[in-house]
Amino acid sequence: MKNDHNPQQFGKLYIVATPIGNLNDITHRAISTLEEADLIAAEDTRHSGLLLSHYGIKKPFFALHDHNEQQKASVLVEKLQQGLNIALISDAGTPLISDPGFHLVRECKQQGIQVIPIPGACAAITALSAAGVASNRFSFEGFLPAKTKGRCDKLEALKDDSRTLIFYESTHRILDSLSDMQKVFGDERYVVIAREITKTWETIHGDNLPQLIEWLSAENNRTKGEIVLIVEGKPEDSSEEFSPQAIKALTLLTQELPLKKAAGLVAEIFGYKKNALYQYGLEFLK
Repeated sequence: MKNDHNPQQFGKLYIVATPIGNLNDITHRAISTLEEADLIAAEDTRHSGLLLSHYGIKKPFFALHDHNEQQKASVLVEKLQQGLNIALISDAGTPLISDPGFHLVRECKQQGIQVIPIPGACAAITALSAAGVASNRFSFEGFLPAKTKGRCDKLEALKDDSRTLIFYESTHRILDSLSDMQKVFGDERYVVIAREITKTWETIHGDNLPQLIEWLSAENNRTKGEIVLIVEGKPEDSSEEFSPQAIKALTLLTQELPLKKAAGLVAEIFGYKKNALYQYGLEFLK
């Protein structure tokens, strides 16, 4: 189909990250972009209206959410082709990260419309930075399936992944998801829950799965709010990771102590990860 529009006259689509909690986390560039845009596409116009009101920004809104994006993306593309500059925002954080926007961005790319990212807050990366879990290799998995069967199938597909895994989870499913992780990943997998990041009740707490579930269950408020889960990847099985001295110490200690405790002591003395030593012990010392 012939395109009669001149790409040089197209407007630009700006992907604008907004705060995930603390309103001071917005960037100067994000504010100026929102001020200069002709139209703001928002996941929830009422929610975003409060944010823009806080910064004294008054712009026309266009509702773009999961239920209408595939139908409405073409409408926004037409406006961009007419020369309007549009800013896309989500309820919080970076658009497209478990939020609407993919279909719009893809259609813009296909039509030769420039897409400009305005970086800022992202709950997944913010949680990872403070989790104390390996961050050199990670996989963002978004939300797990709502039903137990689908959730366990997804976890089974990930259980041997050595990368750190990042999930978003809802208040009413967090305990069920952690319980399924325990079934699939085992008791020793280390998980960090980061909730209400940058907000008043921010909490970042990590432990092995049984202990984490117990900790969350002890107080109802600990399961509330916006939740990110940072799951340590499966330790790579390799005896060459450990020095001969560490292996000897682990072998001797397991003759007198439970493997879990022995692995903890050796990890503390030699600077290795306890879970990796524990996995080694399960494979080679039992």
